[in-house]
Amino acid sequence: MIVSFTWVLGGALILVLLTIFLWSARNKQKKPVPRHVPIAVKEEYAEELAIPVVFPPQPAAKPEMPVIPWYYGKDRMTLMVRDPNWIFAYWEISAAKQNEFSNQYGHDAWNNSLSILRVYDITGVEDFNGTNANDFTDISIHDTVDSWHIDVARPNSSFCVDLGRLFPDGTFITLLRSNIVKTPSMDVSNLLDEEWMWIEDIYRTLNRTYLGSSPTIPKEFGRGMGLISVGMSSPGLGNRKN
Repeated sequence: MIVSFTWVLGGALILVLLTIFLWSARNKQKKPVPRHVPIAVKEEYAEELAIPVVFPPQPAAKPEMPVIPWYYGKDRMTLMVRDPNWIFAYWEISAAKQNEFSNQYGHDAWNNSLSILRVYDITGVEDFNGTNANDFTDISIHDTVDSWHIDVARPNSSFCVDLGRLFPDGTFITLLRSNIVKTPSMDVSNLLDEEWMWIEDIYRTLNRTYLGSSPTIPKEFGRGMGLISVGMSSPGLGNRKN
């Protein structure tokens, strides 16, 4: 009996201890975290995890440049002077002008004629009308040409140029006529510089430049540059005596 009672008592004690242990463990798992205890939480954002991408700077947009047309659809011819021996002509002939020529002289007239530059020497001619030139020279050109350098070899002379069509029988039809130009002379100009009145500001500048020098030096320097006139009169009257 004593042995049985001891086993029963021991088993009961073990059961009580096991119950207490399980109850403590359960309460320990449910025990809330005190508010005063800080919780270390590390938050990671997408911006920190992404790899930065650096884009190269984009060049500034260039402003659109206006497009210069090759043709303007206008019938015109311009003559310019290049030097005493050469002149330069450029022109534009429209399709309407070609159709007008074909309608007047025949459907095949354009193909049966040559494109010609007729260069007139009109030196001394006051009112040029196409028939009163001193002489003229014909230059055969291709139909697709729209400019030409012309070797006139006549300094100090006046010229006018016609663009036209030359038929096999020698008939010349003018399509465009240029302006009149005059080539410069090959000789040294006989025009002399005018005598100008003295400018006080230049005189002061020369005085500052030659400070400490003889007062005649600025005057001689200015006269050599053409800045000081011979006299204090109007141009051309400096040497006149009363």
